[in-house]
Amino acid sequence: MPNDTQTPVRDRPWLFRTYAGHSTAEASNALYRANLAKGQTGLSVAFDLPTQTGYDSDHELARGEVGKVGVPIDHLGDMRTLFDQIPLEQMNTSMTINAPAPWLLALYIAVAEEQGADVSKLQGTVQNDLIKEYLSRGTYICPPKPSLRMITDVAAYTREHLPKWNPMNVCSYHLQEAGATPEQELSYALATATAVLDDLRGKVAPEDFPGMVGRISFFVNAGIRFVTEMCKMRAFVELWDEICQDRYGVEDPKHRRFRYGVQVNSLGLTEQQPENNVYRILIEMLAVTLSKSARARAVQLPAWNEALGLPRPFDQQWSIRMQQILAYETDLLEYEDLFEGNPAVTAKVEELKRNARAELAQIDAMGGAVAAIEHMKSRLVESNSDRIGRVETGATVVVGVNRWVDGEPSPLTSGEDAIMVVDPSVEADQIARLTAWRENRDNAAVEAALAALREAAATGANIMPPSIAAARAGATTGEWGDVMRAVFGQYRGPTGVSKSPSNRTEGLDEIRAEVDALAGRLGRRPKFLVGKPGLDGHSNGAEQIAARARDCGMDISYEGIRLTPSEIVAAAKAEGVDIVGLSILSGSHMPLMESLMRLMKEHELTHIPVVVGGIIPDEDARRLRAMGVAKVYTPKDFELNRIMFDVVGLISPERVAAE
Repeated sequence: MPNDTQTPVRDRPWLFRTYAGHSTAEASNALYRANLAKGQTGLSVAFDLPTQTGYDSDHELARGEVGKVGVPIDHLGDMRTLFDQIPLEQMNTSMTINAPAPWLLALYIAVAEEQGADVSKLQGTVQNDLIKEYLSRGTYICPPKPSLRMITDVAAYTREHLPKWNPMNVCSYHLQEAGATPEQELSYALATATAVLDDLRGKVAPEDFPGMVGRISFFVNAGIRFVTEMCKMRAFVELWDEICQDRYGVEDPKHRRFRYGVQVNSLGLTEQQPENNVYRILIEMLAVTLSKSARARAVQLPAWNEALGLPRPFDQQWSIRMQQILAYETDLLEYEDLFEGNPAVTAKVEELKRNARAELAQIDAMGGAVAAIEHMKSRLVESNSDRIGRVETGATVVVGVNRWVDGEPSPLTSGEDAIMVVDPSVEADQIARLTAWRENRDNAAVEAALAALREAAATGANIMPPSIAAARAGATTGEWGDVMRAVFGQYRGPTGVSKSPSNRTEGLDEIRAEVDALAGRLGRRPKFLVGKPGLDGHSNGAEQIAARARDCGMDISYEGIRLTPSEIVAAAKAEGVDIVGLSILSGSHMPLMESLMRLMKEHELTHIPVVVGGIIPDEDARRLRAMGVAKVYTPKDFELNRIMFDVVGLISPERVAAE
């Protein structure tokens, strides 16, 4: 305990990060340097969706997505600009990148070499967790087995060349965003880690393996039930120590340490009364900082207005200041663990561990995390349905959403500059730079480097050395991704939404009666096509709409993520659907919907109503309705039954009579 007559000894604070990146490498670099000047102590890079899925900015699927949810990185020149005047040898950089993790790490290494850095001193992490991409985020490229191989290729390479680099951040963050219970978050993340370590065992020497176990890090979520979340973190610490010792025989306690970074829960941020999000973010941060034995090594906080759009520099500064006040103004870091020996905490931790072990045993019995992907995905969809149902019925209170909904207008959200919007010219400018890059490089050197990369992928050699060589030669993100797609094939993950009728009918009697009446008039079940155009892999909303429509008695068609507008229109025509519902959360709704509505007209399908859901500003919603979109939904429209009544009402009586 601190002595009031002496200066107390304080623990070092965690790394302060802000997940950031947008528009261009140049704009993102300016943002990074500004945030570092404000006291941020580590970088957390957000990449745009084309980069995350291994496409160049001029690819068909990239239309409308360039620079929207992160920074576009097409080649070495972009990476060079991104870290201009930021000495990488002195920086701790987290890159939230998964399928193209070998490629982005290769670009990072190449830039560090250009800066004259000692590559062996580089510190940071690539997320590099593909299993959770199949379950919750969707930015995968290849099937699971080659993806697992690339994860461990990165790990084996960093063991030899980047001893301070974490080759994988096992990411449970998006699992909670997809509806995971605390027990599922614990078990699915730990099962992912063991799948990776089991594969890595064959790629490093036995004497090096304990050290590699010690370099697996985690990236978790902290929700609003902060006592449970704090207990979850203590359970993570204890279960990981148990697994490292019992499963892998790791004797050194420092190699068994559960090292994690955190972003608190963006799912819980509300569009309604968004100023309340400031309190939510602070409370959620307490879950991962109060308990010393389970304290995060790095914390990044969302901005209060992320449910509305892209945060401004001020909004990000506000989140940095929240961390600094807790770390430097309070006395938190002067004390040992505040919860050690607390019987309520101990009981909750033991309960979470017991339930997580049962989940882990079931996954192991199925052959491990890779074999259990479809099982885990369906469990997440079910858990998310339960979560949404509790909010709908009011069993889970969300202030300003389902209770105390009347409030004063927020002055924070007024005015033209309340949120930042990516300039529409960004995409054309990025494509122009990409075109110039291709014209000015040594194409023969690029072709040779890509051929070597292709051979390594096909023969099982480590993917990192030829990736670094391709980065130096001037290859692009899309060219690297095309090699992986050609060698390993593409993959479409399970949706978790069965078309078979379910027994989830509680609270649905009224809407099911409406659907039955409509089916009687049609002479068949109404057909609802749910689609996700573009590269946005956040499929939770689309899954829940499809599942609720199924449970209400509709005939659903939902094939998952990453569809082009032309594929969606072709499916609508071939299947003779009655309504089309689209989910777009990346901000690319305007160009994608323009394409889709044009195609609907060309194929004479304008009689089919189209509805859209996403983070859509009011002005964009007006424009969408003007182009023929029947209904626009945003995060404030959380009552799925009300949406289902809208769907029934939109299926035209005139069309029914004509049939």
